[in-house]
Amino acid sequence: MRYLPEGYRIGALCLTTAALVTACSGGGEPAAETRPRAAPINQPLVATHDGGLYVLDGETLELAQDIPLDGFLRVNPAGDDSHVLVTTSEGFRILDAAAGQLTEGIFPAEDAGHVVNHGEHTVLFDDGTGEITAFDPHALADGTPQTETFTAPRPHHGVAVILSDGTLAHSIGDTENRNGAVAVRDGREIARSEECPGIHGESVAADEVVVLGCENGVLEFAGGAFTKIPSPTPYGRTGNTRGHDDSPIVLGDMKIDPDAEMERPNRFALIDTTTDRLEVMSLPPSVSYWFRSLGRGPQAEALIMGTDGTLYVFDPVTGAQVKAIKVTEPWTEPDDWQQPGPAVFTRDDSVYVSDPAARQIHVVDLAAGAVRTSASLPQPPNELSGAVGHRH
Repeated sequence: MRYLPEGYRIGALCLTTAALVTACSGGGEPAAETRPRAAPINQPLVATHDGGLYVLDGETLELAQDIPLDGFLRVNPAGDDSHVLVTTSEGFRILDAAAGQLTEGIFPAEDAGHVVNHGEHTVLFDDGTGEITAFDPHALADGTPQTETFTAPRPHHGVAVILSDGTLAHSIGDTENRNGAVAVRDGREIARSEECPGIHGESVAADEVVVLGCENGVLEFAGGAFTKIPSPTPYGRTGNTRGHDDSPIVLGDMKIDPDAEMERPNRFALIDTTTDRLEVMSLPPSVSYWFRSLGRGPQAEALIMGTDGTLYVFDPVTGAQVKAIKVTEPWTEPDDWQQPGPAVFTRDDSVYVSDPAARQIHVVDLAAGAVRTSASLPQPPNELSGAVGHRH
């Protein structure tokens, strides 16, 4: 048993095979069965809908499988080129997207929250217990992911990431307030900051710099220490960020009205981790976006899907708009965040945009500045993700 600071604990989850994952959760039959496919689905793309999951070929957008599954579903890359994690009321279910098959495997969670892929680790956060589960996603291919678990001092809507040197950085707080983050290495706390009210979201920039969103800027972890990067406005909430392995710049959303019941943001943040500066940029007048609008292009371009139906492409270094690509008809952010709205998902050179109003998925060619392929679906797509393998 390795030592951790008071309030933490570490243990081994009983995860040895995909079948045993379900056994750990207390039993129960899988919610859906699908027919195995003779050939793998190419670059699988996964979209949730009311009643299940669509699995599409990532190149042709052919609908390969429609998997029935009840409840509000969220999807995230599992960290290899075949699997996707599906957030359900039971926990994080394992979807073999390449096979078009929802497996029996599940990482049980009382209230499944964030999924973070970085390096050799995929890290899951259980908001209901504060438990953090980490595993090597490449082991999913064998159905035998060995896991390591940690527990934060108190449950909260949290996030965690493990860096290449084994450092675990994660949020701290409770069910009422989240105020900062700690970093733990070899069972010992090496850094702490409580200067991040409302901490939410995580991105890793070039050189393994971690950026965490706050209500008054962002919190950066690099070189074994935390640095607060303040917002230029008294209230400046960055709760959703997108990083890129080859870029020191992180793209973030930006809300500036602390009293708004529902702010429809028109500004966004570019966080430079080399200068520790946060610059606030603006979209064209009357254009806003929401948390599913953000993405990064293959050359680290900053992407924002605007409510005018346009995918805006920005130079992340200068903040200059370099392209505006018409993708959908104008749309309005839904009052309920769980309802469908356009979502951006990027992988290699492909930029996917969901279009719930038209019941379509589009692939955008950034170089050509146009939609390359579109496909229609039986129901409006909601969340959008896919299998994304990380670098060894």
